[in-house]
Amino acid sequence: MTNAKPTRNLALELVRVTEAGALAAGRFMGRGAKEAADKAAVDAMRLVLNSIEMDAVVVIGEGEKDEAPMLFNGEKLGTGSAPAVDIAVDPINGTRPLADGFLNSIATVAIAPRGAMFNPGPFFYMDKIAVGPEAKGVIDINAPVIDNLIQIAKAKDMHVKDLTVVILHRPRHEKLVQDVRACGARIRLIPDGDVAGALMTAWPEAGIDVLMGIGGTPEGVLAACALRGMNGEIQGKLYARNATDKELGKQLGYDFDQVLTMDHLVASENVFFAATGITDGELLDGVKYYSHGARTVSLVIRGQTGTVREIISRHNFEKLNPISQVEY
Repeated sequence: MTNAKPTRNLALELVRVTEAGALAAGRFMGRGAKEAADKAAVDAMRLVLNSIEMDAVVVIGEGEKDEAPMLFNGEKLGTGSAPAVDIAVDPINGTRPLADGFLNSIATVAIAPRGAMFNPGPFFYMDKIAVGPEAKGVIDINAPVIDNLIQIAKAKDMHVKDLTVVILHRPRHEKLVQDVRACGARIRLIPDGDVAGALMTAWPEAGIDVLMGIGGTPEGVLAACALRGMNGEIQGKLYARNATDKELGKQLGYDFDQVLTMDHLVASENVFFAATGITDGELLDGVKYYSHGARTVSLVIRGQTGTVREIISRHNFEKLNPISQVEY
């Protein structure tokens, strides 16, 4: 038996990043200002990320596809000292729900050893299926919907009619929704935020059994980092929107038929993930403001140990604002 000394848990430092992003973006709930909310989250998260002792490079950024403010791919963050890590970040997973005052908007960030994260290049969309621990090892993204639902139900000792499938509410999912309905399973449609959707499958309190459908590639990598620590599983396949995507993929050496497993998406157990709720949802409570402060709820996940922490924080703005470069 090896009695190893405790090592540095970077997830406990990352939660300060997502808390900062959530506190800054939470002010924009329901105000219809997507880009202003994005910028507030990005500025706050970048400030805290640059205070962490690490040599970090953004591999999975967000914002390029819609020209929103972002932590851009290739950006260097941290103090420049060891460890050398990759970063995946989505300052607001669920920008539209936040802008419209809907559920399940969260701030997320993950890190892994340098070179461990899948780099999707210019391809922003991915077909995915994700499950929690009980159904790990029984899913197949190439199998028909009914086959996956039968296997998931069997693994969870449930009937298919008891399962709840979370799906992004998009026209492209019309057939998927029809197929799930034909199987008799329940459906939870979400307007955005499929990182939260994937994590819900491994969070019993959320009541979600499987995520299916086409969402963002950055979100797929972030979800893989979290599910590493939650002992869940995600499979994905890059999604070509048109012939131009297919031709570009061929030129760059990407295979749209390849099944991207957990090991493809993040090839290390030594991952760290943090998420903080911005608006209320099945996964996390959103930011609650009160006189001179706010309350946040976060998930902090360490892949190597499988430790998942739920952190409730109370922030005192009278003490925080005089010493912070970001006004909360």
